[in-house]
Amino acid sequence: MSLYEILLVAYLIVALMLIGFVLIQQGKGAEAGASFGAGGSNTVFGSSGSGNFMTRTTAILATLFFLISLIIGSITAGSSEQEGEFQNIDVPVDVPVVPVNDSDVPVSDSSETTDVPAADPE
Repeated sequence: MSLYEILLVAYLIVALMLIGFVLIQQGKGAEAGASFGAGGSNTVFGSSGSGNFMTRTTAILATLFFLISLIIGSITAGSSEQEGEFQNIDVPVDVPVVPVNDSDVPVSDSSETTDVPAADPE
């Protein structure tokens, strides 16, 4: 695996962890939810609560996210991709010329005459 692929995998993992940590943090109005059982979750991370742990972890993950995105951006900025056929539209494309029939009615080579009139005279 190249460095680029390793960074992409790390970028994905950090992004998912960052999303998870942001979603499980309590908001400013979390005190109203204490009566429904949300108040007991602060004791899981110790007596100081989850504020310091969650805030520090989110800040570290956000910093890693931005650093990895800058590194990936600088790696891809120096690489050039081969142009596709639709990217370079300055060069005209050779289109084969197909003869066009002016009429949609098939034309036969025989000159047979029929007794059927072309239209009913009414």
